[in-house]
Amino acid sequence: MRTYETPYIADWFAISLRWTVMIGFVVSLALGGELTLALFWPIAVMIFWNMLVTVLASLSIRLPLHRQISLAVDILLSGVFFWVQGGLAGPAAWTGLMPIFSGIVYFELLGGLMAAILSAALAIGFAWLFAPLNVALAMEWGGIYAVLGLLFGFIGKQLMSRLRISRQKWLDAEDKSRHIQGERLRAIYELTSALTATLSYKRVLDSALDLGYTALNPDSDAADNDPLVSAILLFRGGQLRVGSARRFTSADSRVTFQGSEGILKKVFDEGEPAFSKDIGYDPELGRVIAFRNCTSGYCFPLRSGFNVYGAMVFAHPDPNYFSSDRRDLLDIIGRQAVVAIQNARLYQDLVEEKERMVEVHEEARKKLARDLHDGPTQSVAAMAMRINIARRMMEKDSKGAVDELSKIEELAHRTTKEIRHMLFTLRPLILESQGLSAALKAMADKMRETYTQNVIVNVDDDLAGQMEMGKQGVVFYIIEEAVNNARKHANAPNIWVRLRPFQQSMALLEIEDDGVGFDVDAVNKAYDKRSSLGMVNLRERTELVNGLLNLKSTIGKGTNISVYIPLTEEAADRLHHAKSR
Repeated sequence: MRTYETPYIADWFAISLRWTVMIGFVVSLALGGELTLALFWPIAVMIFWNMLVTVLASLSIRLPLHRQISLAVDILLSGVFFWVQGGLAGPAAWTGLMPIFSGIVYFELLGGLMAAILSAALAIGFAWLFAPLNVALAMEWGGIYAVLGLLFGFIGKQLMSRLRISRQKWLDAEDKSRHIQGERLRAIYELTSALTATLSYKRVLDSALDLGYTALNPDSDAADNDPLVSAILLFRGGQLRVGSARRFTSADSRVTFQGSEGILKKVFDEGEPAFSKDIGYDPELGRVIAFRNCTSGYCFPLRSGFNVYGAMVFAHPDPNYFSSDRRDLLDIIGRQAVVAIQNARLYQDLVEEKERMVEVHEEARKKLARDLHDGPTQSVAAMAMRINIARRMMEKDSKGAVDELSKIEELAHRTTKEIRHMLFTLRPLILESQGLSAALKAMADKMRETYTQNVIVNVDDDLAGQMEMGKQGVVFYIIEEAVNNARKHANAPNIWVRLRPFQQSMALLEIEDDGVGFDVDAVNKAYDKRSSLGMVNLRERTELVNGLLNLKSTIGKGTNISVYIPLTEEAADRLHHAKSR
């Protein structure tokens, strides 16, 4: 016996016809008043045989020479029943129909004729041996069997041909479906490979859209002719801009969105994909010319945790295009695209951070060169000139030479203090050994000693101790940059530095002075023309601690710099969520 993947329809037809004929046998015996145990046992055998082949058919199992054995058993059992119930004189003289039906099902016209001939021979032979007077009647029945065999055989042939065609179409559809699924799986594999093989932001976006077409249309010709419109929209500067698109006009590619209406608002609010049956009239996407010719649309949010990168949008003129299978495929593509975009964004951030660090180091080098030029270099040059003057004065005015040497000594001491202050700000060793509070107090002392600048430090030691060493270093350089800016430009008698708790798991750093102040808006507008990067350094270092910078200044009333520093990830999320509002 062999097991097949799909059942044979012919077996179920034969089984159904046997049950019908056996019910007819029982009814005929009952109507003839001869439904006795002696006549019922052949029907019981038929029932057992039909139940056996029913079980085999339900398990998709076939015997060797299954059709031949089935027809032979039907002929044998119908012959036995024909003989037991009394031949042509019995109530079920039409017993020969059962093998005819089986022959038609299994062998079509030829099988029906062969079964009809055998049934006719059985009827004539029975009459010849046991009822000579019924031989003529038996021959009539034989003719009827032959006609029925031809008629049912022709009908059966047509029916089986149609069933065979239907089965082949079903198999072809199954093969095509498996082929399509295979192609889609291959496209998804290629998508994953392509998206993970590149860290180029633009290539990731283009690959996601191109492979979306391939996954939705495995047939390359169909993909080329498919009027599918797609785009990836990314947040830049608080607005959604077109990162990559297919079948967009040049004007469409320049359109920006707020994400505050229609399907875009829905996916961003709910964080789940959304389907639209009228995307051409969407309040925001309807502004895109390419979408106006489309009816159905599917939008997938590109987000990971609290990070929302944008949305991926597909649209099509066919209202039934986005079936559940296609939406599932787009969900897979969307998730893979999110991972790839996140990786590309992280890589891009690393590249930008590397470039920024190079710029920071270059700016620090330039700042050190400027400070050396404006301070110690000028002082050393002045000392050299004064030493030359003192040397000449020693020949004519020894007392004046002594005074000049005293001034040179004082200048040398001041220059030494400036150099030590520069070394301190370049690498404050006390910060590493004693912490932020001690480093700030040392910085205030050096400011007072070197530049006679009054710096008042008020730091919560417990709060400073909650910060890891890296964050303490960034906070120190924020303060150092702000204090130096105030010393150089504000002409401030006093500078206050305060670090205190603010709300839950958050610190507030304030650097305030009572100097001349400035117009913040005017400075920001012309800042790209300035050579100094003081404010840029403040902002970038604030970002390093995931904080928020707020600068206020009024001409004649001083300047106040506030830096909100989160101490935990939850506090950072809360801080920036409040900022986005």
